[in-house]
Amino acid sequence: MRLAFTFLSCVLATSAFANGADKVPLADLADRAVQQSRLTLPGGKAFHLKAIIAETTDPKSDFHANVEEYWVSPTKWRRIIESPNFSQTLMVNGDSVSEKDTGDYFPFWLKELVTAMFDPLPMLDALKKVNSQLPKPQGSANSTTCADFPARVDRWVICFEGDHGLLSSVFTKGYAVELKEYKSFGDKRVARRIVTNPEPGTTIEAHITELTEITQPDDQAFVVQEVTPPAERIVSLRIDEDTFRKLVLGSTEIDWPPTGGGPATGGCAVYASADRKGVVREVWPEGCDSTGLEDPLREAVKKWRLKPAISNGVPVQVEALLGFTFHTNVENSHPLPELSDAEARTLATSSVEPVFPPGSGGKGTEFAVQISVDETGKLAGVGNPHGLPNPVFMAINGAVSKWHFKPYVKDGKPQYFHANLVFRMQ
Repeated sequence: MRLAFTFLSCVLATSAFANGADKVPLADLADRAVQQSRLTLPGGKAFHLKAIIAETTDPKSDFHANVEEYWVSPTKWRRIIESPNFSQTLMVNGDSVSEKDTGDYFPFWLKELVTAMFDPLPMLDALKKVNSQLPKPQGSANSTTCADFPARVDRWVICFEGDHGLLSSVFTKGYAVELKEYKSFGDKRVARRIVTNPEPGTTIEAHITELTEITQPDDQAFVVQEVTPPAERIVSLRIDEDTFRKLVLGSTEIDWPPTGGGPATGGCAVYASADRKGVVREVWPEGCDSTGLEDPLREAVKKWRLKPAISNGVPVQVEALLGFTFHTNVENSHPLPELSDAEARTLATSSVEPVFPPGSGGKGTEFAVQISVDETGKLAGVGNPHGLPNPVFMAINGAVSKWHFKPYVKDGKPQYFHANLVFRMQ
């Protein structure tokens, strides 16, 4: 999910080629970026916003929604979200809150994009405590400066674009978006297109189609007729892995299936989200040393049932990053087809070449990854068996996640396959 993250001309703060550049505190850059672009800060212009969310890789999928917001201040606003399986009308007026939901689960993918529209850097308070510096952003909007550092049990990668220092992308476990097509709104510059890649082969975008100032707010439009009790509101909390596992009813051991290739032992990770009743509703891939095990792991975790999580006396949705160590058998007697770079590229109906970070290597340097593609031609995973540096692998992964394939047909039947893709520095 979160590794499908594009690095365009990215300059890492820890890289040698950054030496000698003017350094500025990450906390200052992050705060400046938010002050420039976040619509919902105190003192901001009242606004009316409309947005459309859709999966660009499959417009017919259920990953689509409409979002509309009327905002006067942080304590007076109304938001309407409509999607196939969940809708919400949320009204806030001071301490009074009205929430009307259709559906009992706020999908993670939808919540992520809605968050990014109104609070593009939700971890800002935590970033202000980070003692890190990076080169001062400079150049055009096509150049970016990135901070890449561990935070808690995660990695955070935050990129700023050009002289403006606006947010270009934010990557962490549980929140990863690209912010594009900034346009002015009053004294702000607001990203009108927000992109996330929750899994290989799936790209979901939010487009802000309307953003206008409300010059004369109608107070009657924000009157809360009936307050919704906290127990009836949907709240989502991110928790740590140990807490999530302790909520699971039964075993959390995975019965790993044999594979047709790849290592017999290694690591995998997923990001899981459960509803207020403890039913796991979404499981997104976070990388695996054996790409063929990503789907079986996701299906296994989807079957988990949790005790309902309680916060402040009421049930809440919970989500967590989960890590696993796999031990399996490699069935070489019936291996999955493993295609060469050339063979895989002949099946690709669309492809995107990566743009490598400066300093990745000299002209002609080769980087190889392993991909897995299912029977329908959908990318199922991208592996890093050769231990490429994170910035290089993530640049490749961000590009390959946008590839599409024809099904690989053998003996008259579509087959799941692995392939080795090779990319060269130009």
